[in-house]
Amino acid sequence: MTHPDSKTSASRALSHDRRVLELAFRAARMGVWECSLPGERLLWTEGVYRLFDLPRDRVPDRRRILECYSAASRAELDTLRDEAIRTLGEFELDAEITTLLGRRRWIRITATVEGRDGTAHRIFGVKRDITDERVLLERLRYVAEHEPLTGLANRMSFQARLDGLTAPVADQGGFSLLLVDLDGFKAVNDTHGHAQGDRVLKAAAGRIASVCQGALLVARIGGDEFAVILEGEAGLAETLAAATVAALRQPIVEGTVICRIGASIGVAHHRGDDTERLVARADAALYAAKLAGRNTFRVGEDQEPASPLGFAPASRPVAALMSDELVPAAPST
Repeated sequence: MTHPDSKTSASRALSHDRRVLELAFRAARMGVWECSLPGERLLWTEGVYRLFDLPRDRVPDRRRILECYSAASRAELDTLRDEAIRTLGEFELDAEITTLLGRRRWIRITATVEGRDGTAHRIFGVKRDITDERVLLERLRYVAEHEPLTGLANRMSFQARLDGLTAPVADQGGFSLLLVDLDGFKAVNDTHGHAQGDRVLKAAAGRIASVCQGALLVARIGGDEFAVILEGEAGLAETLAAATVAALRQPIVEGTVICRIGASIGVAHHRGDDTERLVARADAALYAAKLAGRNTFRVGEDQEPASPLGFAPASRPVAALMSDELVPAAPST
């Protein structure tokens, strides 16, 4: 016969263990959940209530809870859950939710399906708040893919995006590459110093990004070199190249300092060629713009180049694309 004191001690120990477990779950911002099948009745521990900002005295309704998930996370959850139920398997998913109080969170769901006689009986697991982890991951990804001065994509991101677009398996419509090189930037550094040069670079980057708002990618790929990847018709690329020349020809005012720069741009339209050849055509067109006196753009040949430079004049002169007021004489440098 068990002594009453032994039962009391065991009960206290169990209560203590549960409390410790609850505190551990709270510290880890996680909770345990269960969903009966096929009834879809939810049972949550306190941690899951906190994740969804649902009052503890409310019974969680699965249909309402699913509305908290973003469309992409909901679709992925449905796919993984259906497969796990079909196979009596398990899955893990990082999902984006908006709680019942409007807070945006990321949660990690682990799930296991329990079956009886080969039929799914319930699905259960753990849900954990990984918002901070996700924010840090996004920050690290941003730092890895962008250059710090201008906030534009860096050369690595540019190369990866262009390689993806020109890959043989890519199902991509028409797109164009613009290579932008600032004219007269060295004089800014020599005259006003590198700090002022950095401010001019940031201003120039902002103007390029503003003109090319709908671009697939705007990147800084070198000291005063930029690249833009545009989708759409070839004429759009030429129009934006002209507008970029005009925008960068306007004075950049930083405090009491007025800096004047320009831009030479090489344009290449993708016609099924690989990354190396596309960049070579844009680079040759950029060189042609420099030879033409700078402060203009040129378009690389779409086919095999007839000359070593491999460029063609702009299909429409810059003056036809912009008002004469915006296209002053090319700078002497």
